[in-house]
Amino acid sequence: MVLRALELRHFRNLGIQELHFPPEGVAVVGDNAQGKTNLLEAIYYLESFRSFRGAADAELTAFNQDVFHLRGEVGGGSVTTVAAGYDRRRKSKKVTVDGNDSLKLAAALGSLGAVVFSPADVQLVNGGPGARRRFLDIVLSINLPGYVAALQDYRRWLAQRNSALRARAGGAGSAQSVRAWEGGLVETGATVTCMRASWVSAWSETYSEYHEAVSDGDSATLVYRPNLVGAAADEARSDAGSRPDPHDEEGVREHFRRRLDAARENDFRKGVTSVGPHRDELLLTVATRGRSLPLRTFGSGGQRRTAALALRLTEAATIRRQRGTDPVLLVDDAFAELDRGRSERVMALLESDLSGQVIVTAPKESDVKFTGRTLERWRLHGGVIEA
Repeated sequence: MVLRALELRHFRNLGIQELHFPPEGVAVVGDNAQGKTNLLEAIYYLESFRSFRGAADAELTAFNQDVFHLRGEVGGGSVTTVAAGYDRRRKSKKVTVDGNDSLKLAAALGSLGAVVFSPADVQLVNGGPGARRRFLDIVLSINLPGYVAALQDYRRWLAQRNSALRARAGGAGSAQSVRAWEGGLVETGATVTCMRASWVSAWSETYSEYHEAVSDGDSATLVYRPNLVGAAADEARSDAGSRPDPHDEEGVREHFRRRLDAARENDFRKGVTSVGPHRDELLLTVATRGRSLPLRTFGSGGQRRTAALALRLTEAATIRRQRGTDPVLLVDDAFAELDRGRSERVMALLESDLSGQVIVTAPKESDVKFTGRTLERWRLHGGVIEA
């Protein structure tokens, strides 16, 4: 994929600008707090239609403005036009692809094929399970047909069951009203679980290889811990043969039903659904002194940053395999906190494995460390880009 052009209107501090990108990419150089990350955020918005920094759409709109709008031209030979906008007063988002505004948001996801490398990625390791579930959801939503629909359906059934639980706790609902939502919850939850399990199974070895290459030898693993199969405490008390294969959708459905039955009284008391894929974990471990230990608890700063980079490299490899094209790499001063050896190994991996367009930001030109290609330099000051 190649980003050919980008029109910006009132997105963060970037004002009104029209940019044309070289096919090999560009290095955007500027001091901190001038808008470098905002530019990458705007580009990635056309991939996922949400901020990779977790900001609400209203926060992306420039001060003293009610609406932001983005328009990108994507492609090599044929060109696809992707546009997105948000109206803060109406709290409404509009997305179009080639002028078609009747598309569902799920159908427009992944039009750019981009991956962001950011210093904030370390929160994928440092943060709680929710951060890693969000990573999984974004990667699968953009790359696996049907995942968005399954996830959205699951969340609707979950919200309805939780609402029924709260009503019952308040004396206005019944046990039967809670059970009424469980059939749909089981069906959609099993689908989400199996799709997550399939992706992790397919890419865990690649993740380990990237981690070893970046760290120069550290062994690491990527393990999916589906909540439907059983919490860690449950697993320790049970026979492994009694737990379903997370790739067996019917087995997962049946296990989910049993776990809902067992947890129902507890859910009645707490007013919330305590089991399901909304409680999944993506476990990252590193081998230390002959033991495999969770990185979140036992990893050093360098090991955690390495794990986050390996996740992003795996995401990029997923895009390349699923779509048959290199992703657009958005590199936001991502390697500033790495030691020299890790930084050089990451750059070598990007240049050898992924030869597509690169849009990189840095506070000074000497921080642009790509050696295998010459990137055009742009300057950015106060949100204004000088090409």
